[in-house]
Amino acid sequence: MDISPSSSLSFHLSCSSNPHFPTMPLTTTNDTSSSSARNTIYFAYGSNLWRDQMRMRCPTSTHLGIARLEGYEWIIYERGYANIVEKKPQARVHEDQHDYTNEVWGLVYSLEISDEHRLDGNEGVPIAYKKEWIKCEHWPVETSHDNNSKDRAPDLEKEPKETEMLVYINRDSRQVGKIKDEYIHRMNKGIRDAVKEGMPSEYVKQVLRKFVPEKEKEDDEAKELASRQARKFVEARSREA
Repeated sequence: MDISPSSSLSFHLSCSSNPHFPTMPLTTTNDTSSSSARNTIYFAYGSNLWRDQMRMRCPTSTHLGIARLEGYEWIIYERGYANIVEKKPQARVHEDQHDYTNEVWGLVYSLEISDEHRLDGNEGVPIAYKKEWIKCEHWPVETSHDNNSKDRAPDLEKEPKETEMLVYINRDSRQVGKIKDEYIHRMNKGIRDAVKEGMPSEYVKQVLRKFVPEKEKEDDEAKELASRQARKFVEARSREA
């Protein structure tokens, strides 16, 4: 599926069928709100949690907050990168502790069409991943009204907004694999950024740390490759979300 819900729709309104009303032509405006409505809302759950990587790969991207996708499990699949697997609903076993294993947390970005195309190339669409639009629970950033202050991480105590988002997913590859060394470096950068933006630390502990070791190998070659991969892929067969 490669049809964005943000595609613009053109239509014509007419009251000509009613003799008491004249035909009303539809007028258009060039305000920024209509322009932003055409942007794609993207749910990042892998190395694009790393804010610097997103700035390099997608210069027009804007961080919009944090989101949760329920009914899916986060894994490293056989290619060595992140993927999510849809799961059947399960009853809560531990009442005293929230079970994060059947939900995926990620950062939310707004993308202009040019950066969406760049991202499609990085993700290896349609071979390594396919594009889907899935409803997620979205907690927007807390906007600061003080010009001297930065936006704050979302308040997860507030009610989230249900928002349809672009998700890169490979439904044909559900087999767990071994994480690539260079991907460990980028994921750890992303995890640090995501926790600052409100990702629950218990989610990191229960889910991400099963696949992403906190302690990295002292491998300068892997770190150099990670730096190159953050900018642009150098291996046509290597793709991740």
